[in-house]
Amino acid sequence: MKQLFISVLLCGITYQAGSWGFYAHRWINYYAVFLLPPDMFGFYKQHIHHLATHATDPDSRRYVVAGEAPRHYIDIDLYGTYPYTELPRNMDSAIARYSADTVQTRGIVPWHILRMKQRLTAAFRDKQPELILKYSAEIGHYIADAHVPLHTSHNHNGQYTNQHGIHGLWESSIPELLAEKEFDFFIGKAEYLPNADSFIWARVLESAAASDSVLTFEKRLSERFNPSMRYNFEERNGKTVRQFSAAYTRAYHNSLNGMVERRMRLAVYSIACFWYTAWADAGQPSLKELTSQKYTTSLASTDSLQKAWLQDTGNGCD
Repeated sequence: MKQLFISVLLCGITYQAGSWGFYAHRWINYYAVFLLPPDMFGFYKQHIHHLATHATDPDSRRYVVAGEAPRHYIDIDLYGTYPYTELPRNMDSAIARYSADTVQTRGIVPWHILRMKQRLTAAFRDKQPELILKYSAEIGHYIADAHVPLHTSHNHNGQYTNQHGIHGLWESSIPELLAEKEFDFFIGKAEYLPNADSFIWARVLESAAASDSVLTFEKRLSERFNPSMRYNFEERNGKTVRQFSAAYTRAYHNSLNGMVERRMRLAVYSIACFWYTAWADAGQPSLKELTSQKYTTSLASTDSLQKAWLQDTGNGCD
């Protein structure tokens, strides 16, 4: 059954490396649909291809829309020591303590997720299917990013520890090599979040707690791995690029004891819970009449954005 789901998802979808890996982001949104209750499942299943494809729209905007990049991360390690009690969990309070520029520069992913939840709730309440799909796809991206340990560290790509490329190794290379054949995404069902703020901050703190292991284990592995066996070269988007080898990628995955799979599974669950909570907070509106509607105008703008991004063969996002 898992192989069938994967084949359906990948049919007609081109991917490239990016945050969580474009491949993984789409996969995560896709599987989140199957955790939804029956009253939501029909609408989301009808648009599952859209939700998966447009899971990467925030990355498509990252270098062309001012203020987009900080929505993907929070350098929480710059706010003291774990569990970072110096940082107020309320954004206005954080700005009052550190300044708006500091908070923005260090990243705002947990706060932006909560803002996106408000937008999604409003879209459900107003029964605006185009916005429901847009916000569902995009909040999925930001939630998934919050589950990546290096999205909570200022050393996000190992640039301060001579580990350049570790970001892509963790969130792109491992899923692309192993997720289809070895990861298990049959998780359970979405649950209502009585306190979405506390929930997403807990996920951020989990990521922050894991960031040191992500860096330390790779450093140890590199010291005992023959340098000539660490990399290979492959074609991507018409360019020859250096990638971590399959052997090195699997060895790193093994050293992490399944961390990437656990974080991916939790991202799937978290996204489904946020979708469900936004719908419930909107009064659980019926989505049945929306299932039969056709959408062209608003969705066309996101489709054109995606096409423009895929035509760009430049560097992807970290």
